[in-house]
Amino acid sequence: MPMAPTYEIVSIKRAEPPPNTEGANWYEYIIAADDTSTIHGCRQGSLKAVTSAVETIVSQLNERHAKKRKKEK
Repeated sequence: MPMAPTYEIVSIKRAEPPPNTEGANWYEYIIAADDTSTIHGCRQGSLKAVTSAVETIVSQLNERHAKKRKKEK
């Protein structure tokens, strides 16, 4: 049985605000799992806060996929 992909942060970089939004300090992030799945997102805040939030997202994605692997066994 193939292993489920492991998600990782590919990049976090400063970005322009998304359309119809206000405020400064926007970042674009990319999360990827092997070559099978890529997630692009935007988040507002300091680089430290955005990095922490994206790390939490990655952790939750990996936990969710680990649970699916256990159920499949």
